[in-house]
Order: sequence, then C-alpha cells, then structure tokens
Amino acid sequence: MPQPTPADRTHRLVTSPAGRTHLVEQGEGPLVLLVHGFPETWYSWRRQLPALATAGYRAVAVDVRGYGRSSKPAAESAYRMLDLVEDNVAVVDALGESSAVIVGHDWGANIAATSALVRPDVFRAVGLLSVPYTPPGGPKPSEVFAGMGGEEEFYVSYFQEPGRAEAEIEPDVRGWLAGFYAALSADTMPEPGAPDPHFVTRGGTLHDRFPQGRRPTWLGEDELDVYAGEFERSGLTGALNRYRNMDRDWADLAGHQGAPIHQPSLFLGGSLDASTTWLADAIEAYPTTLPGLTASHLLDGCGHWIQQERPEEVNRILVEWLAGLDA
Repeated sequence: MPQPTPADRTHRLVTSPAGRTHLVEQGEGPLVLLVHGFPETWYSWRRQLPALATAGYRAVAVDVRGYGRSSKPAAESAYRMLDLVEDNVAVVDALGESSAVIVGHDWGANIAATSALVRPDVFRAVGLLSVPYTPPGGPKPSEVFAGMGGEEEFYVSYFQEPGRAEAEIEPDVRGWLAGFYAALSADTMPEPGAPDPHFVTRGGTLHDRFPQGRRPTWLGEDELDVYAGEFERSGLTGALNRYRNMDRDWADLAGHQGAPIHQPSLFLGGSLDASTTWLADAIEAYPTTLPGLTASHLLDGCGHWIQQERPEEVNRILVEWLAGLDA
C-alpha cells in the first residue's frame, strides 16, 4: 500500500462562526481534529497527517481563527475561548461528522481541553500536547501574570498589550519566528542558568534573549519559509489576541470552575519544556482533573515543539492511543 504524501492532502474552507475556517485533511476513517498553538498554523501537524491517515483515520488540521487562511475578525473580543470552541464544532459539522477526537498543542491544547469540557457531546476524547490541563478558576489571569518575574516581565503580560508585540515581530517576521522556535527547542534553547527567554527586561524585547545564529534541527529553510509566509501575509494580531482574551475566558468559564474532563484523554509533554515543568502540579492532579486519562508520556530531552521535534515518537503514541479508544 503506497504511503500518503503531501499531494494526498485536501485544503478546504468551511463556514464557521469565525467566518471561514481553513483546514487540511488526509485519510478516511474516524475524525481526528488537530489544533495548533502559537505561533504556528495547520502546518505544524504536517508530520502527523500522513501517519494518522495510514493508521485509518480522517486527520484534519485547522488554522485557528486569526491564523493562516482562516478568517480574522477585527474585534479583539472575537478571540475568546468559547468562540474557538464553536469554530471546532462547526468544522466537525461541516465535515459531515457528529463527533471527533480532538488533539491540541500549546494554545491548541487549551482549546482542545475546553472543547472537550464544554462540548462532550461532540468531542469524545482529547489529546493534550505540551500544555497540561488546568481546570477553569483561580485568580484572574492578568493579575497572576503581572506578579511573575519580579523586575522582569512575563511574556504573556508582554503579549497582552495591544500592538506591543506586533511592533517587535512584524518588521522581521522570519527572523523573529526563527529565534522564538530556537528559544524553546531542545537542541537550541539557552543553557540552564542563562537568562530565561520567557521573560522580558523592562524596556526590552523578547528577541533580546533568543539564541543567535542557531536553528533547530527540525526547522529547515523551506519550513521556516512556510511559517514566515503565513504570518507576513496575516500579521500577528489575530494570533496574539488569544492572549488578550484570558480574562474574558476566566469570566466566561466561571461556571466550570474546577471541572474535570471525563472523556478518555492523553497527555504528551517534553521534559525540557517550561510548559511541562512549570505546571508539574497540574500533571500530578490528573487523577482528579483528567479521570479518563488513558496515556501520559514525557519525552526525555524534548522541548516545546514536540510533534515537530520528535514526530516519529509522537505519531506512534498518538496512533496507539487512538487505537485503544476504539478497541
């Protein structure tokens, strides 16, 4: 049987609350919806689409609203989490399906988790890559982030101020993306004890702490060209608006405070990823917060861009987990 290739992918635009959602699909079988994070696009799943198709699944990777070829509503408040959940529901419906397994990475993990939490009728299982599940609730996010870093500023607070990060990134999108990807990749991230690239000095930029002249092994020139081309066309505001809605999300999801996700779930993180190490308590809480957890893996020596840094391992784990759902 010939292996699927990029030529076997189908690009589509479907109607959604965002306006239109761009998706890329490959394969036939049970639907698996793949949701990317920041600053990525559907393309971050390029290594998973053929693997899932080969395993007998209909793999569909979306551009989240504000990214790539999906619609980009003008209002900042149009990027709240519940709107992104409804985009995902609309995609499932547009594909003629009634349910899906949803898998997300980075912000996509939060989007996938919230989709499973508030629409369990549609999302029958959830896979979380890099960012652990933390139930809604707790202190107001902007206040938490403002208190981090001491004399420095946490990157989330930096991103939350409209226009500020755009002014840093958009004059050299390609160079900024290359540095950001390198800062969080296992083979190029700063050495232990070096200044943390998740923080900004007062009056400085994130780029100040990016590795210089180093490129992750997973990021070739052609791949960087794809990412840069998408963000040069779309700009960064739609993507950054996700960070600017965290307080709105906190209010919108107040009725789900402390709520667990009961569907079968998967967690997959990298041992060198700050998203995993900072949220170690969230992982320890999984017996309570993810009672349906059926698989949890921490890839030794892996950074944040897990499905791109270690595609073969991620593909194997995903396929094994998916097979167990239908066994």
